[in-house]
Amino acid sequence: MPAKPAWPPKSLSRLFVEEPLRIDSDILITGPQAHYLRNVMRMAEAESIMLCDDLTGEYRATITSIGKRQLIARVEQKYRNREVVPDLWLCAAPIKKDRWYWLVEKACELGVKRIQPVRTERTIIDRIKPEKLRAHVIEAAEQCERTALPELSEMASLQQTLDNWPDDRHLFFADERLHEGEHQSGFAEQLHNHPGPAGLLIGPEGGFSDTENAAINAHPRAIAISLGPRILRAETAALTATAIWMAHHGDWVE
Repeated sequence: MPAKPAWPPKSLSRLFVEEPLRIDSDILITGPQAHYLRNVMRMAEAESIMLCDDLTGEYRATITSIGKRQLIARVEQKYRNREVVPDLWLCAAPIKKDRWYWLVEKACELGVKRIQPVRTERTIIDRIKPEKLRAHVIEAAEQCERTALPELSEMASLQQTLDNWPDDRHLFFADERLHEGEHQSGFAEQLHNHPGPAGLLIGPEGGFSDTENAAINAHPRAIAISLGPRILRAETAALTATAIWMAHHGDWVE
């Protein structure tokens, strides 16, 4: 659903479209997006909206025709190129429905490149609805004025994730078994020693099983990290680790 920006008051409605955008092209808007613009926002012909295609960037378009179930908008001006996305994957075990979608929205806001649902022994959600997941990331991106969407991967088992992990990508995993004194360096120092493309592996409620923990630790690209002395909920751990990585290797670096 396209976002209605809260501020500034007269800022333009924004939405992502499937069709590649180019100046002087006409874009057909249907379904929930058309309903929202026509019936909720009360848009009229000659009014402007912002469009993103997740390919080339962000454009201003003018509504040229409004029907009962569709709108047509003419693309007139390019505002921004598609943003450069930091090369971070978030690989997380799905948790309770509302908290899972909240986590996905916030991961999109923080700028992760890919979201990979991972099935573990203690994962409580067996299936993910791709269309619903995409709707949540689109809404988050529209609200935050992003010009890029995270890639959404199909759910894979932990073993599949480990077996298919790229050789050139670090795999940082939150290991709650780490005790004080076992590792002298924290996550920030680990990041200093391991720059480059990375993934964050976050377990479900209850954490990884002993067997899973051993399998992850045995992977050649895996790096166990601690997120501090307190036990964090799964969604808190995922966003904390994402924020720390962004501060060191992402687009938060000054």
